[in-house]
Amino acid sequence: EGEIVTILGPNGAGKTTLLKTLLGMIPYKGKIRWKKGIKKGYVPQRLPFIKDFPLTVKEFFRLKENSEEKIKKVVKAVGLEKFLDRRIGNLSSGEFQRILIAWALLKNPEVLLFDEPIAGIDIRGEETIYSLLLKLNKKRKLTVLLVTHDLSVVFRFSSYVICLNRQPVCQGKPKKVLTPEALQKLYGTEIKFYSHRS
Repeated sequence: EGEIVTILGPNGAGKTTLLKTLLGMIPYKGKIRWKKGIKKGYVPQRLPFIKDFPLTVKEFFRLKENSEEKIKKVVKAVGLEKFLDRRIGNLSSGEFQRILIAWALLKNPEVLLFDEPIAGIDIRGEETIYSLLLKLNKKRKLTVLLVTHDLSVVFRFSSYVICLNRQPVCQGKPKKVLTPEALQKLYGTEIKFYSHRS
């Protein structure tokens, strides 16, 4: 609760499948136990038709919420309050990703699930999205489940990591479990660590 948990692994490892299973979007065997009545928000990897979207940001939110006050509040939380009248199709990838995060926040969730939140976003945009996730985590005490294959993100933002490559490989505190041996098993190739001094 209140932690940033990263699900780490190579492409095709089953990270998105795990997230969709946790959300009950696909059939599965076994049991998933969430706290009773827990509210979850979900930010998908990408929506490819963004440029053809015929709605403004405000109209997009009206599909889910009628209260203008709530819409303004979540859009402000992601730093895009000036974008309410802009067409969705005119947003950059990073701006649209922020809008999806705001959309996921509308029902005031306790857990946010993010599937590769920076797919298709430039490096500056990546930094902003991850900083935003950290801010939301601290300010709202949100539990964040974050899918990625980016190691730097895990070390900088995560309190816990689950390594997955079609089966569990390791889990625990990143600095403790992400050893060269574990990463070799995870990615199937020799991994070298380089120390950078600032």
